[in-house]
Amino acid sequence: MSRTIIITGASQGIGKSTADAFLNAGWTVGCLARSADKLDAAFAGQDRAIPLSVDVTDSASVNAAFDAFAGKAGRIDALFNNAGRGSPAEAIDEISDETWNAVLSVNVTGMFNCARAAFRHMRAQSPQGGRIVNNGSISATAPRWRSVPYTTTKYAITGLTKCLSLDGRPFDIACGQIDIGNALTDMTEDMATGKPQADGSMKPEPTMDVNHVAEAVLHMCDLPLETNVQFMTIMATKMPFVGRG
Repeated sequence: MSRTIIITGASQGIGKSTADAFLNAGWTVGCLARSADKLDAAFAGQDRAIPLSVDVTDSASVNAAFDAFAGKAGRIDALFNNAGRGSPAEAIDEISDETWNAVLSVNVTGMFNCARAAFRHMRAQSPQGGRIVNNGSISATAPRWRSVPYTTTKYAITGLTKCLSLDGRPFDIACGQIDIGNALTDMTEDMATGKPQADGSMKPEPTMDVNHVAEAVLHMCDLPLETNVQFMTIMATKMPFVGRG
């Protein structure tokens, strides 16, 4: 029986590349995203792909999708808790309630909903256990200029990761976090033309192949449960990070 993983935000970007990597490695993959049409187009003809439309901000939708996947695949060995969104570059007094609530709803509540659903299955299944990999961000360590909503959520995810690492120990549930910087996808093409810098300027930034991120997540999930990558940073070598400020 192949190992199983659920990947959220799987219809594009990092999620799509990671789902492809796991499928190529022989895993059965629950490919979750909001758009059923995008999922069907992305994974047409993939026998081990199980596309499921889900709204990660809705706990009932999440629970239904995880139950459906477990019913088809037999168990949930891993979750790549990937779905997220960004926010416009604005000073805090320019940020609307709508922007703040929308970013928190996806990046915090959504990741909580998915982690909770995965944990519930991993605790109850036999053999017990599994692995959760949360998609953090290098912004969880060094924020970008004018990024209060996004950065706040990514610091929160670090707290979620640490709590799950502790709470999962009695049930053989491991939890780690991957912090990603400047992976080139359709959603980050503006890196090449210019991103706001801390001095107020706009400068292009180096990027990296998104497939290296997918390989890193696969490595984390390939490890036996007695071994865990607690935190991994993977980034374009020359991007501004350590010297952001």
